[in-house]
Amino acid sequence: MMVQLYDDERIDFLLAKQNMRIIQSPTVFAFSLDAVLLADFTYVPKTRGKILDLCTGNGVIPLFLSTRSDVPITGVEIQERLYDMACRNIELNKLNTQLDMIHGDLKDMPARYGNRKFDLVTCNPPYFPTPQMDERNINEHLAIARHEIYCTLEEVIEACSRLAKSGGKVSMVHRPERMVEIIELFRKHRLEPKRMRLVYPKEGKEANTLLIEGTRDGKPGLKILPPLYALTSEGEYTSELKEILYGE
Repeated sequence: MMVQLYDDERIDFLLAKQNMRIIQSPTVFAFSLDAVLLADFTYVPKTRGKILDLCTGNGVIPLFLSTRSDVPITGVEIQERLYDMACRNIELNKLNTQLDMIHGDLKDMPARYGNRKFDLVTCNPPYFPTPQMDERNINEHLAIARHEIYCTLEEVIEACSRLAKSGGKVSMVHRPERMVEIIELFRKHRLEPKRMRLVYPKEGKEANTLLIEGTRDGKPGLKILPPLYALTSEGEYTSELKEILYGE
């Protein structure tokens, strides 16, 4: 299917074995390894239920999750340009019957949907507190994606909690330095942390990615999964990361 491309947009392979493709732009939005890791880490309802992805960007996480689930998946994106890119990615991959996109603010979604509607809520939110204006990335699109300009961490977690069913899952990728804050906010908003995994660039280095999943109204009991190392000492992808990325 032919879709329109703008400016410096390009079409990349997302998953070669499924012939899935994705529209990206280096100056607007291109997904990172974090999105791949979150999609692999999270629990996914297979045939019954509904999934919501907040801060969806170009729709990369819904695209990944569609390969593991047949349930309806909705993405929410506040930036109109990224929302448009996500809609075209749905068309490109002929997933209009399963995936849909909303151009809106995640903070407005509980009012739109009502509370406790989704079996799974995923989110790859902005990682960094809002910087001073002279420190902010001059690229508006990247600044909004990376910094808490339109939503704080607590607002993200509160929205996730309100949108998840009792017993539903919330999965998030973030930075390890904010782990304590995330756990405190999860529990404040009735999300019990149940699974967590740290990702390391390579052995001997500090973790640079946190994957965490909570259950709405869940019972206490947190499982710490084995660490994931991205690179070998020779700088090659580890066998586990190759499996996640390519199914090798």
